[in-house]
Order: sequence, then C-alpha cells, then structure tokens
Amino acid sequence: METPPPPPEALPVVRPVDLGTARLLPDVDRPAAWLLTVDDAPQSYVDLRDPGHLEFEYLRRLGHVVDAAAPAGAPLRVLHLGGGALTLPRYVAATRPGSAQRAVEGAARLAALLAERLPPPPDSGIALTVADARAAVEAAPPGDVDLLVADVFGGSRVPAQVTTLGYAAAAARALRPGGLYAANLADAAPFAFLRSQLATLGAHFDELCVLAEPAVLRGRRFGNVVVVASDAPLPLDALARRAAADPFPARLVAEGELTRLVGDARPVDEASAAPSPTPPAGAFRVG
Repeated sequence: METPPPPPEALPVVRPVDLGTARLLPDVDRPAAWLLTVDDAPQSYVDLRDPGHLEFEYLRRLGHVVDAAAPAGAPLRVLHLGGGALTLPRYVAATRPGSAQRAVEGAARLAALLAERLPPPPDSGIALTVADARAAVEAAPPGDVDLLVADVFGGSRVPAQVTTLGYAAAAARALRPGGLYAANLADAAPFAFLRSQLATLGAHFDELCVLAEPAVLRGRRFGNVVVVASDAPLPLDALARRAAADPFPARLVAEGELTRLVGDARPVDEASAAPSPTPPAGAFRVG
C-alpha cells in the first residue's frame, strides 16, 4: 500500500453539515488522530498513522467481528452503511490488504468535509459514496459482500427505515452464503428496541448474537450494542474471546440466553417502524 498523504494541519475545523455543526478536533496525545463530533456528540475517531487503533468501544467490537469473519489477513468484500471518518474501513484495509470496500454516507455535506480533510489512501480499496443506506442495500447485487456493517444514525438515533423486515431481507440478500451482518444499535433496559431488532433480524438470519458492555446488559446505563447475524453458524468462541480480552471488555449473548432476551418481541413491519430511543444526555462516551 502506498504511503498515505501527510495528515492535515492539526487545527480544529468547524463546519455546518447536514444534521448540525461538525467539528474535527485533533488529539493532542496522538499525532494525526482526529475526533469528529456533530453538535458536540462524538461520531468518529480516526488515527491516520495507525488505522489499527480503534478508540470507541463499539468500534472495537465491530473490529472483533472483522477479525473473526475470515482467516487472518484474508481480504473481504465489505459494504459499510454509515461512512463517518471511515475508521472501520481503514481498519479493514490495514488488517486485510486487498479488501474491496464501499462506504455509504447519507449526509452529503459531512461526506464532503471528510473527503476533503481525512481522505483514505488512494490505493486502500475504499470507495465512499453518498446515498441512502436502505437504498444502497436494496440496490446491492445478491451475494455481493462477505460482511455488511450497519452503523447508521440520524443524529443520535437509528433511523426507522433501517429497522424493518424489508430492510433485513435486503441485507440478507446482499450477503454471500455464510456472510456476516453486524449492526451498531443503541438502547437501554428493558431493551424494547433491541429486542424488536433481534426479532426482525431473526426472521431472515438463522444465527444471532449480541456484544455489549456488561453494565449495559445489566440495565445500568444506556449504551451501544453490536448485533451479529448470519445464515451460518457464527464464530461465537472467537468473538467471545476477543471481547473478553479487550481493554474495554464486552460480553457475548447467544443461543438460549439470546432467546430469553428476545422473549415475546415481534418483528418490525414498515407500518410500525420507529427510530431507536433518544439517548439521555451524556449517554455516549468515548472509551
């Protein structure tokens, strides 16, 4: 891979974007690292010199999914819904050279800012496009990708259009047999939104698991939950080991425990779809 371009001058950038005011803030402790916020809510963190560094806890869990998706170093075809600062695509490019990746960002002005200030290396295999997340999934050729990652937020909430049976069917269709779907969601006990999403994905995927901080699973706070789904057995042991050994440990919920979590939740149809709950002030932390 070619040497990446020099990082932008380490001065804060403030610019109006689609959903508010974006700020790109340099990290004084890590040269070439940047924090992206929109209306002061953390959105992305990227280290341009060390793309293997994943700062946010939920992104570390998505990184565990990438690590367990195929043998080490094997390239993947990946569709990312939600571009942000392209943190996870850069991680895939660094750990799995030769991967072909498309990142879809729905916020055009935010995508333009990031393409200008934090572009990926030209030979990274990462293509950033501006499009609606659901439309991009529905337009994907059947069996086109090995891994589909959904990190779609309108502000601080998951939009209703990516919570339904129709969306889940399109996601399952876009994956090759045995491919993995991974989504970053946010909820708190009693997990009405999470449970409905598990029921919805369960209508189209045979296997499901959840990765989350124990405090979130115990109902002590609102937080991110990573859901993983496939039509084939999941790499549960590998995911559990990686999550438990992380500096910010997570717990894996699967099989019978997951069935109990879903309980009597029903799949979400188009008529009943709603965004994820509004997080309380200060709910999202930078881990």
